[in-house]
Amino acid sequence: MLKFLRDVLASTLGVILALVLAGVISGGLLFVLLVALGVSEEEETMIGDRTVLVWDLSTPIRDTQPLGELGTWFTSETGDLSLREAIAALEAAAADDRIVSLLIDGRQGEAGLGFAMLRELRPALAAFQASGKKIVAYGVDWGESSYYLGAIADSVVINPMGAMEMNGLSAEQPFLTGALDRFGIGVQVLRVGEYKSAVEPFTATEFSPENREQLTTLLGDLWGDFLTVVGGDRNKTPQQLQQIAATQGILLPEAALNAGLVDEIAHFDEVAAQLRELTGESEEPERYFRQISLSNYQNDVSFASTRSYRQNVAILYAEGEIVYGEGEIEQIGSDRLIRQLRELRQDDRIKAIVLRVNSPGGSATASELILRELQLTRAEKPIIVSMGDVAASGGYWIAMGGDRIFAETNTITGSIGVFGLLINLEAITNNNGITWDTVKTAPFADIDTISRPRTEAEMAQLQQFVDQIYRLFLEKVAQGRDLTTAQVAELAQGRVWSGKDAQTQGLVDEIGGLEAAIAYAAERAELGEDWGVEEYQNEPNFEELLMRTLSVQTHSPLTAQWLQLQTQLRQLQAWNDPRQVYALWPAIQIR
Repeated sequence: MLKFLRDVLASTLGVILALVLAGVISGGLLFVLLVALGVSEEEETMIGDRTVLVWDLSTPIRDTQPLGELGTWFTSETGDLSLREAIAALEAAAADDRIVSLLIDGRQGEAGLGFAMLRELRPALAAFQASGKKIVAYGVDWGESSYYLGAIADSVVINPMGAMEMNGLSAEQPFLTGALDRFGIGVQVLRVGEYKSAVEPFTATEFSPENREQLTTLLGDLWGDFLTVVGGDRNKTPQQLQQIAATQGILLPEAALNAGLVDEIAHFDEVAAQLRELTGESEEPERYFRQISLSNYQNDVSFASTRSYRQNVAILYAEGEIVYGEGEIEQIGSDRLIRQLRELRQDDRIKAIVLRVNSPGGSATASELILRELQLTRAEKPIIVSMGDVAASGGYWIAMGGDRIFAETNTITGSIGVFGLLINLEAITNNNGITWDTVKTAPFADIDTISRPRTEAEMAQLQQFVDQIYRLFLEKVAQGRDLTTAQVAELAQGRVWSGKDAQTQGLVDEIGGLEAAIAYAAERAELGEDWGVEEYQNEPNFEELLMRTLSVQTHSPLTAQWLQLQTQLRQLQAWNDPRQVYALWPAIQIR
């Protein structure tokens, strides 16, 4: 019933906004309509005895839960979850006598979670399994990321019309250089680091040898982890799985069954019949069995377990690209994060802070401002860093403010390097009849112009800034990791590392997820047994929330390519560093 209401509300809002844009509905009437649409009845989520918990793999799971009440009602999605909410729900279900089984439902596809986040979810699945309750995983098309979770199930089932993807990982990057040249947009680059590849989409037409080298190593680490984890679940060696990937790639159901990757080929109604036996509803309609979604179950558990504590570990989320100033939703605005850090520093109830970093980096100036505030806070309270899917460049820069760094084996991190990207519109404007002229009092007065390329003297001047910030980055890492600058320089050059390699190189302290970092923070603060967790995240304003809610999210290959291109174009808009110097990992799609 709730999903139906959400679909109706989302469709209705789309019509209303179209009418507003057409001038049919005034802004005042729009406000009245939105208020009216906000009136809703509360959904009933009754959990009966012998209930199956259903995890729809298309449910988005993020570090944070950015949608508030407006998003909960207006989105057509089935109910987003934060990482901690998903883990808590699975752990609670393991001990809940009303829950008899877990169905991992992959019929609607997957939500595109990163492998580091998937790895953090697996222990909760293992705990559920260890409680003696059966896990069933059902899918039509099993991809690597969904199978990374589903392989742990007691029974992995594939639809007779389905397929299994076991063809390895690839990294794909669109390059805009040809388009920029065609339109007459000039690009000049300043950078330090042979592996610093964030500028390549705007200056090259293919991966540089250095970038290809680091991506090959990174993908090898991620794929090696996949082979080891999935092989352990399916009683296969990594070599056996690699042989399947090399010789078959995409497996039809019979081939997947013969290879031991699935346990059964069946339609969903046949799986539902098996689950009805667990719920004791053999007389019910064919497709029915007593069930509750993971998101609805989490809501039930969270309402039942609300409690306040006098001493807490705060989780501060740094998720998105790092920008100078306030930033927007899904960005790390330096002003906003600094303000939150000051509030936490002054809050006597907060005894330790876990900084959850899931960021490719961004503005070097913003990163340094955030790091300074972290250092001031760290002098008064322990700060533990937990790295998510990616904590690279500026994301790694701010991680230097922690007492200890946790990462997963497949976290993307490092990328210690900086660059500057200078755009000029001389050709495109001249070709369209626009000319420029300048009057100035000194040679470098118009060094920030976009009307022409920079001169050699100007490029040399700007390169000094880039070199200085790179040296500063090296010094920050050397201080934070107790290494010499020379040692850091060997690991830097903009190169990315997997979490496993980063630990080996001394860039990360421990392999572990968010919960491990929280436990360590409580231990470091000597909180004993009586303590709680408080979460702090970016709260969107009404306009941001509404626009995000009305956006349609799909996961088709064409849409993924378009979204990746949009990400690169948005990066250009978000690059607002006062000195135009950035520490950023590029928007490369790994799949």
